[in-house]
Amino acid sequence: MHSIPLTPELLRGALDLERTAHGLLPHRLPARARAQCTDPQLALAESQPSGVRLVFRTRATTVELDTLPTKRVYVGAPPRPEGLYDLLVDGRPAGSASVAGGHTLTIDLATGTAEHRPGPVGTVRFTGLPEAAKVVEIWLPYDETTELVALRTDAPVEPVPDPGGKVWLHHGSSVSHGSVAASPTTTWPALAASLGGVQLINLGLGGGALLDPFTARTLRDTPADLISVKLGINVVNTDLMRLRAFGPAVHGFLDTIRDGHPDTPLLVVSPILCPMHEDTPGPSLMDVAALSEGRLRFRAAGDPAEKASGKLTLGVIREELSRIVRERAAEDPHLNYLDGRDLYGEADLGELPLPDGLHPDAAAHRRIGERFAALAFTPGGPFGKSAA
Repeated sequence: MHSIPLTPELLRGALDLERTAHGLLPHRLPARARAQCTDPQLALAESQPSGVRLVFRTRATTVELDTLPTKRVYVGAPPRPEGLYDLLVDGRPAGSASVAGGHTLTIDLATGTAEHRPGPVGTVRFTGLPEAAKVVEIWLPYDETTELVALRTDAPVEPVPDPGGKVWLHHGSSVSHGSVAASPTTTWPALAASLGGVQLINLGLGGGALLDPFTARTLRDTPADLISVKLGINVVNTDLMRLRAFGPAVHGFLDTIRDGHPDTPLLVVSPILCPMHEDTPGPSLMDVAALSEGRLRFRAAGDPAEKASGKLTLGVIREELSRIVRERAAEDPHLNYLDGRDLYGEADLGELPLPDGLHPDAAAHRRIGERFAALAFTPGGPFGKSAA
């Protein structure tokens, strides 16, 4: 077996790479952005490599990747499934596998505490690959912080030159991050990117789509041909701001993106349907009764009457985002709006309910990805002409 150096040329989808005691840790926010916020939830989310993949050309029939994942355990909740590594060969699915071992992060949602327990390096191994020269992609688990330790193959590898085509930069909440998708290539942004024929950079941050200026600057400074921002649900989840602050914050967020991408197609997407917050403000809190039964579920802790004092609901946010985009589009012809309920709405809820009240499941991710591709990337869509 050949030992292959883990170099930046082999990685796509990460915005920063940190050298650690064990190897290479991909980040989805640059160091300067990470230094401006010490929120542990954000630190966890941005270090989970949603959309990050190893890409190389080789004749190898066996590929081994040593990693050190961080796996989460929620006190009182059912065990989480192991994170999956998806293998693509020349763009086609060719297998999935998990890594045993790794660190364990035990989180008590009721108290907000977390305990980190160190663990061993593990190995994911793919065998029986075609002997011909081919492009191999290994998509990392979207919801496990993953340090890359070593790569081995039974034939030499070389980096794949820039494939050309369009780069789609997307920002959103845990729904965009992956929530409970089946695997890293089946999160809705990964599916939509595949269907649209574009290269994905996924800045979906679980719990972290909060109109932070450092996130806007990251979007501003990242080269991209297409940009989308899916905004709203985390602002309600965290009860972060009132209506008076929300509108100007959205304007500022979009202004900053436009400083670096003045003419890039920019799509603002409002939240998908989430019944508990359609007319009830946040915050979102753990449903303790459900947890006592071993079920993970959330509830809206606000009061609908509080809308009168400026507290935000998803209905209010959609109205604001629609208005802001409509007004800005008069001077920005490359700016568009998409109502998230066109991706997942009332009819979908009956067929594919949200398992925990907030997050779509694997089947819903597929539906959202297919619909986004049909609405955004096809001719006549906001990305259609640019993605062609």
